[in-house]
Amino acid sequence: MGALLSASAWAQAAPEPAKVVDFTLENGLEVVVIPDRRAPIVTHMVWYKVGSADEAPGKSGIAHFLEHLMFKGTEKHPAGEMDRVIAEIGGYTNAFTTNDVTVYHQTVPPEFLPEMMDFEADRMRGLVLTEEVIGAERDVVIEERNQRVEGSPQALLSEEVSATLYQNHPYRIPTIGWLHEMEQLNRQDAVDFYDRYYAPNNAVLVVAGDVDAEEVRKLAEETYGKVPRGPELPPRIRPSEPTHDTARTVTLSDPRVGLPSFSSSWVTPNYRTAEAGEAEALDLLSEILGGGSRSRFYQEIVVKTGIASAAGASYDGGAYDPASFTLYGMPQGEHTLADVEAAVSEQVARLIKDGVTAEELEAAKMRYVRSLIFARDEQDSMANIYGNRLANDGTIADIDAWSDRIKAVTPEQVQAVAQKYLDPKIAVTGYLLPTENGAP
Repeated sequence: MGALLSASAWAQAAPEPAKVVDFTLENGLEVVVIPDRRAPIVTHMVWYKVGSADEAPGKSGIAHFLEHLMFKGTEKHPAGEMDRVIAEIGGYTNAFTTNDVTVYHQTVPPEFLPEMMDFEADRMRGLVLTEEVIGAERDVVIEERNQRVEGSPQALLSEEVSATLYQNHPYRIPTIGWLHEMEQLNRQDAVDFYDRYYAPNNAVLVVAGDVDAEEVRKLAEETYGKVPRGPELPPRIRPSEPTHDTARTVTLSDPRVGLPSFSSSWVTPNYRTAEAGEAEALDLLSEILGGGSRSRFYQEIVVKTGIASAAGASYDGGAYDPASFTLYGMPQGEHTLADVEAAVSEQVARLIKDGVTAEELEAAKMRYVRSLIFARDEQDSMANIYGNRLANDGTIADIDAWSDRIKAVTPEQVQAVAQKYLDPKIAVTGYLLPTENGAP
């Protein structure tokens, strides 16, 4: 491979970002247009500023349940019509729910954008829900939970780790919901949730692709602009986390597990709440420790010693409320899970003690700069970046300045966040074990 480019060289080599246009309709809908003329397609996304962490106590799963129900049709567009139209034109449609947002999206040829806007604007307030629809779709989401969670030891352990990591915040509750609460969800629950949160002033529309900003503005006013403004919602203030002062472990033994694994997690600030530079430093810390084949974990634990078959790190800095930082690994050959855990801990302790080199940090920064450059090359990636940030109280200026803030992080900041947040005395560690292994 060639020599690593400097930060300034990367900045010069990076393509110019799309000329993003942002405006707000009179009813409060924020609209973001990301022109990209390289291919005759357009991505159309509606981001509602509500997710599973906004659910009322005892109603877990209602945000995801309503996501399903949104495909059941309106008086103007009966159930199945949108799917049929999109299939006929060779497009794509789907939706997803997270802790913080619920999103509906389509990818279609540009000439069909007006029709997509009409569909989404219509179901923003025109959804028709009957008891028959509720019962049948509730069975569907329960079966989805059975397949995705009950049928997966990894998913079951992940749920239990989250429920242990977050002692008070609703991030402890699974997005799909707890089964015993899902079974009780009814039509009134869905209508109440829909009426409270589904409105133009609680949403962000993102249109990316082969479009003209002024044409999108005109179409948005003709479709979404006719949707009445909804009730003013209070700030999204959720229950906060107490101080964590104990280490906790969660162990799941299951005959379906072939190779044991472990993870250690901590609650950390996110990009919205962190002190200046901390979120960027946490992102770079995750990259340096376990972000891929250049990371310390991979080079030291997988390649050099062969202790682990896999080891990595992740940081969920895009969350609206307290984020999480996680380390994980699984053994290789005759090595044990305890060997992997000890090796991971040793690498973390070494970084906290000795810090990172300027060269190591520069390489991590360049990988992050590249990731943004590659994202610009993917229409849906850019739509997701802008939608997620804006739906979580961010701004376009935040997004535009992100690479500069990454480049400004110092080795001392990376060492400081590792020392501040990766305290083994308050980690939540999950163990996934084959049944015959017993406790780690």
